[in-house]
Amino acid sequence: MIVTSKGVFNNAATLELVILSQQLGLYWPIYLSYLTLSFNVTNLEIAIISTMSMEELSGEYTGRTNGGFDSQTGVYHSLFNLGDRHKIPTRPNLDTATFVLSQFPHPHQAESRVALIDSATNQRVTYAQLHRSIQSLASGLHQALGVQKGDVVFVLSPNSLLYPTICLAVFSVGAILTTANPLNTESEIAKQVRDSGAKLAIASPEEVHKLVPTGVPTIVTSRPSNGTDNSLSIEELIESCDPIPTELALARPTQSDTAAILYSSGTTGTSKGVVLTHANFIAIMTLLKWSVDETSAQDDVFLCFIPMFHIYGLAFFALGMFSTGSTIVLMQRFEFKAMLDAIQTHKVNNIPAVPPVILGLVKYASQAGCKLSSLRRVGSGAAPLSKEVVDEFRQKFPWVELRPGYGLTESCGAATFFISDEQANKHTGSCGHLVPKFAAKVVDIETGQALGPYKEGELWLKSPTIMKEYLGNVEATIATIDEDGWLKTGDLCYFDEDGLLYIVDRIKELIKHNGYQVAPAELEAILLSHPQILDAAVVPVEDEEAGQIPMAYVVRAASTELITEDQVAPYKKVRKVGFISAIPRSAASKILRKELVGLQSKQQIVSRL
Repeated sequence: MIVTSKGVFNNAATLELVILSQQLGLYWPIYLSYLTLSFNVTNLEIAIISTMSMEELSGEYTGRTNGGFDSQTGVYHSLFNLGDRHKIPTRPNLDTATFVLSQFPHPHQAESRVALIDSATNQRVTYAQLHRSIQSLASGLHQALGVQKGDVVFVLSPNSLLYPTICLAVFSVGAILTTANPLNTESEIAKQVRDSGAKLAIASPEEVHKLVPTGVPTIVTSRPSNGTDNSLSIEELIESCDPIPTELALARPTQSDTAAILYSSGTTGTSKGVVLTHANFIAIMTLLKWSVDETSAQDDVFLCFIPMFHIYGLAFFALGMFSTGSTIVLMQRFEFKAMLDAIQTHKVNNIPAVPPVILGLVKYASQAGCKLSSLRRVGSGAAPLSKEVVDEFRQKFPWVELRPGYGLTESCGAATFFISDEQANKHTGSCGHLVPKFAAKVVDIETGQALGPYKEGELWLKSPTIMKEYLGNVEATIATIDEDGWLKTGDLCYFDEDGLLYIVDRIKELIKHNGYQVAPAELEAILLSHPQILDAAVVPVEDEEAGQIPMAYVVRAASTELITEDQVAPYKKVRKVGFISAIPRSAASKILRKELVGLQSKQQIVSRL
């Protein structure tokens, strides 16, 4: 076994052959195929080898064990490096919008290459049209509305063809973007407007009324269909303003400037404003472009139903995918049948999804199967995906690659992923390897010591994508980012010997039962394997004898009775059950456990087991 800066190779012959090929100047793609056929080199090794320089190929790292773990420092390193084509730009005066626009297809291709398709209306936007709209809106925001560098612009809208234009235009004038869920209440919106210091709001027509109490100047995204409202719209600004003048380039932000303030879902506590810089977004978009290239997804048609106000949708669809030249089919809101129709109509190949969507496909496989023939890959993020659901999905859709990943708002998106379906199939339950430029530690919750493979502790991350701070919350920032820049994620995890990450649960959500720690996610996975359970969540209930006991809230199929059987150790057993119509979830599909805990005092428990 040979350990290099990019990973572990099964035998010395693999590296010797690679080094020889470079010395002889052999044509690399053909030679890689030869290695695969003749010497049983794995796809993962091929992916690693193909980005390595001669120095990296011939060099070795001492103290680094399998999976990128350095036993001397206790740090896990990514097995992948970025080649020259995907280096993260370090030029200080580069901003997010300039970076994205620089990656657009060549002008003669941009006129015909489709960037966005509305799944409901089939309206299409080419890259050239998108480019012009961004520059015209940037001009309108600055010249007509006086938006300056450092001003905060609040956006309240579902997905739309205009959403990427709004985001990139805001960044173009050096303003700061803050986004919100249209389902938020007036009080929640008022709190975010105050906390972020928003100077201007942009809202879809149906959400404008929620901003009236804030007193913030507001423009609508599009003209109301009934034509009764005379409010200024984004559409009008785009149509009436000339592209941004060159002198505005002096006001552009730098990489160190704040680009966005995104608010965490607050699943267990108060929502906090996550401050992300232009450097964070440029880094994550570079990594996204690398992953698209490495997984041969450049020509895929992607389906977007992930909300763009969330980091998953913002980094991926409102910004990052345009740097790859891909086509995005856009859904305003998620609806299961509409998703199936969009896949079939537009021959979608690739869907970044969330666990409830994958669970829905598993539960309604007979309905979905005939409409997924074009689909080749589904990603999963934003919330844990259980091994049971993964296994069932692969059984029912064997032609579709399922690749889970892991990320946070605080890491500006993805931190892990699978580079090959072979690896994902082999390690069910894992969310993949660290992406390039990421390092990780698994820290013992009690002692603070860094742990090796297969030992559970809190996941700490470090990368160029890590947030700057929590807005106006020094105490929370210090508690989350240490003096060396490590982000404490609050997630209980472990790495295996191959450097694959496994998330156990949120540390704050662990149930303490008679001195044992019970992970709600484990019990939820078992409950969801029942064919008559549509959704489930497990929360703690205070108990005089045991401290806490697990309680399950279950959404069951109509007119069904549930029969239970022992599948876990006695201390992990669900002791109480409540039946409800829907599990409360955030926009990213994370279970809002604090709402379920609040139900306990109001709702009669159906059964005590």
